[in-house]
Amino acid sequence: MGSRLLPVSLATGALLADVVGLHKLAYYLVLLAVVGAAAAAFVGVGDVLEGKGGVVRAASTVAALAFILLGSAARSIAPAGGHVPVLATTAVVAAVLSYLVPLLGFFVGPVASPRPKTERQAPQPVSL
Repeated sequence: MGSRLLPVSLATGALLADVVGLHKLAYYLVLLAVVGAAAAAFVGVGDVLEGKGGVVRAASTVAALAFILLGSAARSIAPAGGHVPVLATTAVVAAVLSYLVPLLGFFVGPVASPRPKTERQAPQPVSL
């Protein structure tokens, strides 16, 4: 099972490195997060195709991968010694938030009212 914790922790570390001013370290952390996010996305989609995983988890992982790739691309074209583009930071924040989407289902799921169970009737034999 692919760990979603690795790309989240690397992306969070990149955000913290940007806050401290270590932009080069943040750049490399985002590049490492791309690899972890891709692995988690492949596992999530594979689980859905096998019928073992949830669609929300797979979709949020793929969305996070897209955001991390966008953040990495925006960060790579930034001039050396300049400020980090706002798009790069926003994309990494969006990636971290998209990893948290399945957690909302965990908290909202118990609050939702359960559906009433309907009994299935056995098929009746056809008489000729």
